[in-house]
Amino acid sequence: MQLKHKIVALGILPLLLAVAIICALVLLQNQRLGEQQVQLIESAILSSKQAELKNYVAMALSVIAPLHDGGRGDAAAQKQALDVLGKISFGEDGYLFVYDDRGRNLMHPRQAELVGRDLWHMTDIHGLPVIQALLKSAMSGDGFQRYSWRKPSSGQETDKLAYVTMLDGWGWMVGTGIYLEDIERATRQVRSEVASGIRATMIAIAGVTLIVVLVVFIGSLMLSIKEHRLADRKLQALNQRLLSLQEDERSRVSRELHDGISQLLVSIKFQFELAAHQLQRGASGGLDSLEQAIERLGGAIGEVRRISHDLRPSLLDTLGLSAAIGQLATEFEQRCGLTVVCRQQLGDAPLPDAVAVALFRIVQEALTNIERHARASLVQIDLAPSVDGVQLQVRDDGIGFDPRTIERMPGGIGLRNIRERIEHLGGQLSLSSSSEGSAMHVVLPVSAS
Repeated sequence: MQLKHKIVALGILPLLLAVAIICALVLLQNQRLGEQQVQLIESAILSSKQAELKNYVAMALSVIAPLHDGGRGDAAAQKQALDVLGKISFGEDGYLFVYDDRGRNLMHPRQAELVGRDLWHMTDIHGLPVIQALLKSAMSGDGFQRYSWRKPSSGQETDKLAYVTMLDGWGWMVGTGIYLEDIERATRQVRSEVASGIRATMIAIAGVTLIVVLVVFIGSLMLSIKEHRLADRKLQALNQRLLSLQEDERSRVSRELHDGISQLLVSIKFQFELAAHQLQRGASGGLDSLEQAIERLGGAIGEVRRISHDLRPSLLDTLGLSAAIGQLATEFEQRCGLTVVCRQQLGDAPLPDAVAVALFRIVQEALTNIERHARASLVQIDLAPSVDGVQLQVRDDGIGFDPRTIERMPGGIGLRNIRERIEHLGGQLSLSSSSEGSAMHVVLPVSAS
């Protein structure tokens, strides 16, 4: 994946996961609250209907109380009471019914075909013996019973809640009931409203999520473009610096060849020509001129070796890092007149070529910086193994510098090169400096093999 795609994925995927979890929690919470609300509404409606049924039955009993309480138990009083109860109705499907204690129907204003029939063994669609259950509820004093019964207005079997009570003396069970379609309709409406609320909440969350995703995508895209441009600028600056370093190195080598080797070779050429001319004439001094030319030729060879050593020391390839750094320290001590203490604990342990070259160049660059800027009299070089690889420490007793600003200075290329070499190999660099001297500590990782 490209960087911009990774940024977008890291920004959007956790957001989508969080939104999905929130949506699931909101959905579950709304469903739970919706069911609680349905149960509360159903319970409230049922309680209201139960109180209403009790009032209807109490009203009916109060109407026939003069006939019942007057002590008249004859058939005429009972027939008059049944006529009065049969005329009482409330609503489209509200009526009273009367049964005796043996399950025989005495009055049913909406289903006349049931009057006089023994319904003791009649069951509803669920297998419940309706009349037995009603009598049991009436005799127990609870009075409420749910069952299925044919609704007069629709002719369909519907759940019904009845309230019944026993009329003492006559052995009657008087009751009424309501069909529960109203409660079911109310609960369906509540569930529909809850579902609508959940849908509205999900749509709102989806809209907010879409907006946030677009914002994250646009922000990530802008950040990616900005970082891409910054990386391009850094790459251009790095390429320019590499080209400048290459040109500087070429200029240095060219200058050394022109001012050193070239002048020596020209001088040697003139010396050989002078010796040849003197020998041809038989003049004295020809042999001396030839010896001087040979001596200068040896100096030229030494200069070529020095330039070659600066480009890549031969000891690094033949004897290893310890010998190459030791030679570098010796040459630096002879050239600058400083005291160099070089302590090495690597022994003959082989190092990867990249690590060995990096450590050599770091020491070379550090000594160059000390020569130019430190004004030191003592330099200490410590090379030793570490837990993760190899460590190098270079100390001097010079005037010190400010590590925070030295790399930002136009001439701070040397230290920047050191840092880049170390970062390329995955190592660590630490600098410390004061008026009493400076120290550079380098750790480069080396595999156990």
